[in-house]
Amino acid sequence: MSHVVIIAGSPSKRSRLTGLTDYSSNKLKEAGITVEVIHVADLPAEDLVQAKFDSSFIRDALAVVEAADAVIVATPVYKASYSGVLKLFLDLIPQEGLRGKLALPLVIGGSIAHLLAIDYALKPVLAALGGRHILGGVYAVDQGIDRLDDGKYVLSADITTRLNRSLEELILTLEKEWYYDIIKPSKFIG
Repeated sequence: MSHVVIIAGSPSKRSRLTGLTDYSSNKLKEAGITVEVIHVADLPAEDLVQAKFDSSFIRDALAVVEAADAVIVATPVYKASYSGVLKLFLDLIPQEGLRGKLALPLVIGGSIAHLLAIDYALKPVLAALGGRHILGGVYAVDQGIDRLDDGKYVLSADITTRLNRSLEELILTLEKEWYYDIIKPSKFIG
């Protein structure tokens, strides 16, 4: 069974980004995939800011990333880039920490003007962490996600369609044997 970790880089769980991550988690679980979510904002701020690699919270979160077959990196756009909260966590992942993992970026912003934040801000960092198979990703405008009074979210038809397409690509790639032979490194290779 495949294992996916969602790294949620919003400073708030009430962010509309949660609508994207909850939807993704549910779809992956329906496909029989094990999903874990790291809400970076739940990690101790001092441990993140001071890069306390010996923190049990940081070690546990990094172990989840290491054990995953795929990583969904989700962030709101701030100042044309990913969130500072996410940056703090990504800085703690080892240089080749995403080697052999599929990566799917999910980004939400206030307008379509920040669409290229995926390609020009987030994807280069994922590649620097060893990610070589980075899927196209999904950019959503926050007006396309409604937050309901019960804490749930409703995604627009357009966002749902694009997110389903990206999740399907992720699922199909994880199911392919060639992925494990070509993309996922052998435990015997340095």
